[in-house]
Amino acid sequence: MSRLSRRLPFPLPRAAAKWILGLNLAVGAVLGGWFLFQPAARQEEVRRLVGNAFERDKRVTVLDVAWDVWQLYYADTASGRIATGDKTIVYGGVPRAYTTTAGAASLRVLANQAYVVGYHDGLGNPLWAAYRVQDMDRIPTPAARPEKFEVDRRTAARITPDVYAGSGYDRGHLAPNYAIATRHGKAAQRETFLMSNVSPQLHAMNAGVWRELEQRIATSYPARYGEVWVLTGPVFGAQPRRLRGSVAVPEAFYLIVIDENEGKLRTLALIVPQEAPPEGSPDRYLTSIAEIQRRTGLDFLAELEDDAERAIEAQRATRLW
Repeated sequence: MSRLSRRLPFPLPRAAAKWILGLNLAVGAVLGGWFLFQPAARQEEVRRLVGNAFERDKRVTVLDVAWDVWQLYYADTASGRIATGDKTIVYGGVPRAYTTTAGAASLRVLANQAYVVGYHDGLGNPLWAAYRVQDMDRIPTPAARPEKFEVDRRTAARITPDVYAGSGYDRGHLAPNYAIATRHGKAAQRETFLMSNVSPQLHAMNAGVWRELEQRIATSYPARYGEVWVLTGPVFGAQPRRLRGSVAVPEAFYLIVIDENEGKLRTLALIVPQEAPPEGSPDRYLTSIAEIQRRTGLDFLAELEDDAERAIEAQRATRLW
């Protein structure tokens, strides 16, 4: 049975399984011939990518390899400008609040071991979180999930976990537990359970589309691209309701994934509504960074030159990576 069919949630008929196996073999043969004529640096990158297709935990298929080769080296989907500043955690500079909606005066930047957030005390929410996920030879089993969330005493709001009790909303991580735990260990994992990293999420969205996106970021994307940077946060309406009068409830969440390859920059942007059903493809939520900026009042990738920033922020991917 092919690798692709093993990943499906239902058994394939024998004829279909054979067809998929044949397709995988044909794609592999074409890629093999193409590989021989590539420069050494690109061969090394493709060799890593193909090797990861045989690691079950990394969620990479032969068809992913073929798609990525086309997107990375031939499709016109990337900008020729990349950020040049510190990219240890945040890509393109710390997001800036440029409207009163985003609350520039109230936004405090909180740096942790493996992620950074811009926290708004008046809304009781992080407005953005930034982190980077790198590929690994093997994805380790993370430490046990911490049993409780903790107050972040660096904030003025000092939101406590019990604000969410009985509200109907999950304590939704922005910087995710699994990606941080597997790359940075137990101490960094515990920091993802600070309430400054939490925003109200309906369970169906949190455990459905949002979880699927976080898993792609933690496994498939770094395995395919070496490393990716992520910017994520809530989207609020004009008059958000509040949990116990303190924590504002978002109407949606945004997600920006950033990849560098051969001196070029690609981005993937989504806005996922709270009411997103658990089934279905996240592709329906694709958008542009410009639209995220319009709805959040935040400015991303400010370290890029202005023309390059406008070009990359205007792009909208046609499908998930």
